[in-house]
Amino acid sequence: MDFNLAPDIVQMKEIVRDFIAREVEPYAARIEEEDRVPEAILDASKTLGLFGLSIPETYGGLGLSMVAKCAIFEELGKTINGYTTILGAHNGIGSVGIVSFGTEAQKSYYLPKMARGEWIGAFALTEPEAGSNAAAIRTTAVRRGHRYVLNGQKIYITNAPEAHVFTVMAVTDPSRGPKGITAFIVERDFPGFRLGKIERKMGLHGSHSAQIFFEDMEVPEENVLGQEGDGYINALKILANGRAGLAARSLGSCQYLLDRSLQYAQERHQFGKPIFEQQIIQHYLAEMATDIETLRWMMYRVAWLVDQGANVVKEAAMLKLYGSEVYQRVADKAVQIHGGLGYISDYPIERFYRDARITRIYEGTSEIQKNIIAAELNKARPR
Repeated sequence: MDFNLAPDIVQMKEIVRDFIAREVEPYAARIEEEDRVPEAILDASKTLGLFGLSIPETYGGLGLSMVAKCAIFEELGKTINGYTTILGAHNGIGSVGIVSFGTEAQKSYYLPKMARGEWIGAFALTEPEAGSNAAAIRTTAVRRGHRYVLNGQKIYITNAPEAHVFTVMAVTDPSRGPKGITAFIVERDFPGFRLGKIERKMGLHGSHSAQIFFEDMEVPEENVLGQEGDGYINALKILANGRAGLAARSLGSCQYLLDRSLQYAQERHQFGKPIFEQQIIQHYLAEMATDIETLRWMMYRVAWLVDQGANVVKEAAMLKLYGSEVYQRVADKAVQIHGGLGYISDYPIERFYRDARITRIYEGTSEIQKNIIAAELNKARPR
């Protein structure tokens, strides 16, 4: 495995790092307070190509490998997580389904607009009765001639208020269980599509999640994504692919917290000396650094496996589980090192601490990741 980045990706990381420092970080407090990313930042992100990381060059994107994409996500993770969640959901579960399973007509129509950021992508799986139990979805799609009629609702859909293109899972054959679920490409201006409540969240301010409803919404048959009945298995593949990117963003956030904590420990004096000289502070920093380095190697290995075309269901679940737990531990230690300063909203440590919590829930809870890992181990056990 060679994790050395190509010179153009190293250069892009530097460009993204400079962009964050110049265009995003000065507005972090405003984004957090107003729960809105300024359009100027999103427009600049589009110009930089940050909405086309996953989309092949043929369709106007950058066509990055998973390793390269994760390198960029790691850099993006070092700034306000709400902003990076918009990009992460769009480049991950919002678009990889079309890239991986779309027909040529679907790719040619949707991907160029998504690469330019004109149309934002979202992934609609979760329902009131189908969160961790994704196979229990109740949204239905009934075929009528050359169209499907969708009825149902989805909840907690990231990017929903801004998105134009949704990958939607619906039941086409209730008698077949998970094999009766089909994926559809849905546009927000299809008659019968309705945006519901926009949720107020503990963290990820600037990134919006909402309910969406389908009320006798007609979807052309050419908008079936993949084969009818393959929606559930393809959803698992989409989620597995997205988990590497999510871990990369968590890694970047962890590195940011370590860097700030080390600087603070060296500058903050108590009892006549820097708090870095306290052994417990040194231990906190050492534990943070060890967790981060382990996550970095684990994340790039999974990304490399994705690029090799390997089945990474187990490895991606391990990565998602470990990455979210590391982010939580690192954020907690960062608050402890900063003391009272780490708890007040004028300083970014408190924001990262709140943002870290959702990583153990969305795109599959930690408990579900353990179930996936155990199931994969059972499959591989010699009989």
